[in-house]
Amino acid sequence: MSGNRAVAYKAPGKVEVIDIDYPTFELKDGPGVNPANVGRKVPHGVIVRTVATNICGSDQHMVRGRTTAPANLVLGHEITGEVVEVGPGVEFVKVGDIVSVPFNISCGRCRNCKERKTGICLNVNPDRPGSAYGYVDMGGWVGGQAEYVLVPYADWNLLVFPDRDQALEKIMDLTMLSDIFPTGFHGAVTAGVGVGSTVYVAGAGPVGLAAASGAMLLGAAAVIVGDMNADRLAQARSFGCETIDLTQGEIADQIEQILGVPEVDCGVDAVGFEAKGHGKEAGEAPATVLNSLMDITAAGGAMGIPGLYVTGDPGGIDDAAKKGSLSLSLGTGWAKSLSFTTGQCPVMKYNRGLMMAILHDRVHIAKNVNAKAISLDDAPRGYAEFDAGAATKYVLNPNGYLDGK
Repeated sequence: MSGNRAVAYKAPGKVEVIDIDYPTFELKDGPGVNPANVGRKVPHGVIVRTVATNICGSDQHMVRGRTTAPANLVLGHEITGEVVEVGPGVEFVKVGDIVSVPFNISCGRCRNCKERKTGICLNVNPDRPGSAYGYVDMGGWVGGQAEYVLVPYADWNLLVFPDRDQALEKIMDLTMLSDIFPTGFHGAVTAGVGVGSTVYVAGAGPVGLAAASGAMLLGAAAVIVGDMNADRLAQARSFGCETIDLTQGEIADQIEQILGVPEVDCGVDAVGFEAKGHGKEAGEAPATVLNSLMDITAAGGAMGIPGLYVTGDPGGIDDAAKKGSLSLSLGTGWAKSLSFTTGQCPVMKYNRGLMMAILHDRVHIAKNVNAKAISLDDAPRGYAEFDAGAATKYVLNPNGYLDGK
């Protein structure tokens, strides 16, 4: 059987490309695999040859050592691939299909899946509701920053692109459907964005830029993106966002300069638990974004929170932060009747509609997030540059499909 190569977390700040086993239709023991999942049969699965697999900010949290991820965990949950083998229980997905793999692993059978809550499937992770490829405490499903990967419950999970040639032509856009585009869009939807809305997106990383793109698709009148990274703010401006530099004064004051009022209708947190305070010399202050959003979101408004928060952070600034307990001004949120939505995006709720928007040129998400294809062997460099603040979405090209893209 063919070999396989993959990107693995080795230690804080260090990833390597390693040799791993070619996938089979059974979950094997390995780093991060829940013992209850070892030996789990996957006749309903397929094996895909990876077309594109992206480096995500959520991966970066692990690589920084800010989670309890074990050494040699194979990374990667943003997967687009070509089906090369199908299990005996697969009925509709065929060899040769080009597919988007939602980062949430879901069974399609449990109560939550049937209610479209695929981010909190009850059957795929013995630890807790919800699962993902290549992620700590998510059941141990092997990550997709690899040449080949196993996808369970394939008939349910996979989004099959309708035309192979069209898909490969637009693959740099379509690869964003596995996570960041639906995730950013979900942040905008749950923040209540609609026609004429004013929106503030905290964070100009790829998810923040995807949220801003989603807000524009939803008809927002003004989309303001805040960050402290000048290059990332320039990327936000490149497709029509207003921006504010968080080193240059209070958020409310800068919003007022743009809108004439110091508040917005809708707020999106695309930063998560490694948030910093505002100002030139600000250090880490993990509740900063959430508290500032409560301050600047209008009464009766809503906050979408696609930014990642965890229950185990060895690098947290204090004992509370190390277990995900933050000092939130919940009274502010209560007094203003704000709505909050957190958790994994249920990708399958959005990915087909966003695919259609891409195929019909309603959005150019790869351009908006400044996507760049690099080889699998260049993954360590991609991680390092992304961690240093590059205004780039790195897309790994393990099997040559993206050559020339």
